[in-house]
Amino acid sequence: MATKVTYTFDDETIQRIEQLAGKLGMSRSRVVREAVAEYAARVGRLSASERSRLLKLMDDLMRRPPTRSAAAVDRELAALRAARKGWGRKSPTAP
Repeated sequence: MATKVTYTFDDETIQRIEQLAGKLGMSRSRVVREAVAEYAARVGRLSASERSRLLKLMDDLMRRPPTRSAAAVDRELAALRAARKGWGRKSPTAP
């Protein structure tokens, strides 16, 4: 189902939409729909600069010496796994 709406675009954006519609052989509405869908898919992804910053941060963390022994980490992981096994329902659920 399509709903007719009105939006205001600047002249440059209108020109881009019309050029893309002509080049791609599709309607202006479809160009806008696909542009919005692509933009929505990118929301939440990291930008290149943010990704670089986080990778640098991880590299810095990896260079630091460990603060605990491997045995201490293994003990903590074993305790976490044991605790997880105890979670959940104590009785079966009704169908």
